[in-house]
Order: sequence, then structure tokens, then C-alpha cells
Amino acid sequence: MTLYQIKPLFQSLLRPTMFWLYKHHVTANHITLAALALSLLTGLLLMLVAQPILFLLLPIVLFIRMALNALDGMLARECNQQTRLGEILNETGDVISDIALYLPFLFLPESNPSLVILMLFCTILTEFCGLLAQTINGIRSFAGPFGKSDRALIFGLWGLAVAIYPQWMQWNNLLWGIASILLIWTAINRCRSVLLMSAER
Repeated sequence: MTLYQIKPLFQSLLRPTMFWLYKHHVTANHITLAALALSLLTGLLLMLVAQPILFLLLPIVLFIRMALNALDGMLARECNQQTRLGEILNETGDVISDIALYLPFLFLPESNPSLVILMLFCTILTEFCGLLAQTINGIRSFAGPFGKSDRALIFGLWGLAVAIYPQWMQWNNLLWGIASILLIWTAINRCRSVLLMSAER
């Protein structure tokens, strides 16, 4: 069970916004680039001013990014805007945005840089394994337990927690370690989904 499974409900709430954007000639690629720019600017701010209170921005930006990611996909599918460039922007934008938004955790007090870098590597690995499924079987794998939406929820809540209760940063490394384990588990599940689908054919 992952948050990805409630995506249809989230999309239905965003559909009026999608129609408004389409009416005003906003394309899926515009939305993708906006989400990337927002992530890069937020990440840069959090790295340059590594104050726990600023991590209040993280849950807000992550929620906006999730909404923008849903909107770009809806515009692409439902408004006939699917392009190869869009796929490239979407996949690379997701990975770059994850790095931009989660790398600032490295600069928090009590954070072990090696653990944060390991966690970021595992994040990239899970997305690679999801794309590997699409390359082999034609269907991208979104298997959990720690997909993009789940990461946004957990890290957004942690950003809120350390902003309000800075003393909680003593648990930073525990979270990075658990997150890395969950990400490796996710990567394994995505690879297993490739093998299972191949065996069924």
C-alpha cells in the first residue's frame, strides 16, 4: 500500500484546475518546468540558510510539487500533450527535484552527511528500477513501500517536526537510515515486479 494508490482521488480534485490551465494555454511541459524550478529554488534557499525554522517550507513545497506533478500528467494524457520531450523532462525533473529538496537535510545539525548521501543514492536507485520495468515490460513500476509520494509525506512531516521541535534533530540519522532501508526494499520490489510480469507472459 502506497500513497500512489490514492492518486485518482487527488486527480479528480485537481481536474477543474487542469481545465483552467488548458484553457489558458498552459502546457504539461510548462507545469513540469515550474515544479522543477520551485524545487531548485527551495532547495537552494534551505542549503544557503540552513536554519531548522525554514524547513517549515518543505511540506508546503512538497505538496505543491505533488499537485503540479499530477497536473502535468493529466494535461499530457487528457489534453493530448504527450511528447518524448515531456517524458524526459518528467523523469529527470523528478530525480533532480528529489535531490534538490532532500539534500538540504545534509546541512542540518546532527545529520551524518554519509547517511544523507546514501539515502539520496537509494532514491535515485528506486526511480531507475521503476524505469527499468518500463524499458523491459512497457509498464513503469510504482511498487512501494517508499515511492515518491510516500517520501514527500514522510520528509515533509519531518521538515515540519524539526522546524517546530529542533531538539528532534537528534533523531535525524535514525530516519535517514530507516529511509535508506525502505528505499532499497522499494527498489527490490520494483525489480521483482519486472520478473513477475515477464514470467506471466
